Amino acid sequence: MNQKPTVFVTNFNPRFTGVSATTAAVCKIQRSQLDVALVGKPLSGCPSPLNKRKAISLSKIQPADKPFNIWHVRRNSEMQLAIFARDILKLPIKIVFTSAAQRRHSAWPRWLISRMDAVIATSEEAASFVPNVVSVIPHGVDLDCFSPSKDQKESWSKTRLPGEYGIINVGRVRPEKGTDLFVEAMIAALPRLPEATAIIAGATKPKDLSFRKKLVARIEQSGLTERIKFLGEIPSQDLPALLQGCRALVALPRYEGFGLTPLEAMACGLPVIASNTGYFKEFLNAHDEEKACGQIVPLEDYKAASKEIISLLLDGERFDKFSQNALLRANENYSAFEEASAINRVYEKLWKS
Repeated sequence: MNQKPTVFVTNFNPRFTGVSATTAAVCKIQRSQLDVALVGKPLSGCPSPLNKRKAISLSKIQPADKPFNIWHVRRNSEMQLAIFARDILKLPIKIVFTSAAQRRHSAWPRWLISRMDAVIATSEEAASFVPNVVSVIPHGVDLDCFSPSKDQKESWSKTRLPGEYGIINVGRVRPEKGTDLFVEAMIAALPRLPEATAIIAGATKPKDLSFRKKLVARIEQSGLTERIKFLGEIPSQDLPALLQGCRALVALPRYEGFGLTPLEAMACGLPVIASNTGYFKEFLNAHDEEKACGQIVPLEDYKAASKEIISLLLDGERFDKFSQNALLRANENYSAFEEASAINRVYEKLWKS
């Protein structure tokens, strides 16, 4: 960074979440285009973060060539600090908020969002739940990190897991994410897929430990302990290599605001089986069999998911078509570079207004 930042990108959550992943992918690109600072917790590929006090101190100074600084926030706590800085401390800043939720926010977030200077929604449906939407910008994938393996079997062998390939579920272990539905789908599917190992990559919070314990017991009861593995939270830099060893991603959440992990899988050439929530139907192009990147199944329907997984992985021609479609669609429509460029246009419009 050559001069004082004019854009402050916040990341206050110490855990690496889907929001963290999208923030990192975009900020990594923006740092070469703007004078941008990360505020809060560190993210791979981004500038070393400022603490909150330093960010507020730097925001007191109006940029030399801009009428104000911009704070880009994505969480409630980040909105709160930005509103405090703008309205109580009277700093020369405007606040941009990205909203992915596809449902009505509760009262406190609704009030916070109403105080934003500009709102970016990640989908048209998300836009319908928030005011002052200036642009609809889907999340993108860091295509420098997520790409297909040159040798899937070799990539899988490096994981030291059994079998010849993985069927992966990525996300926190909890009911909302449908981890139990994935387990049931795998219990039904794996007897037909003798070379596959199912893996669950995601952290378990203390409040969900009893939920995970029940899943472990269910897996033991099915006799598939060696073929359904909980890996815990995977460091963000290790996820691409893990995906490259897999042949499909299965995402069966009961609710999802957007859902980035299927896009990351698609960028690695993996077809996706997903429940009918989030932005899944749109980016899987599921309505067009010739261009589809996977299949959408009804909410809670693990039996349908199991059938789709078996059908996909036992039909080489169909698998290859979905895999090629997934790679092409991720690269052409959902790159983090395009997301960052669209966000930068929102900033420029704010500065010009």
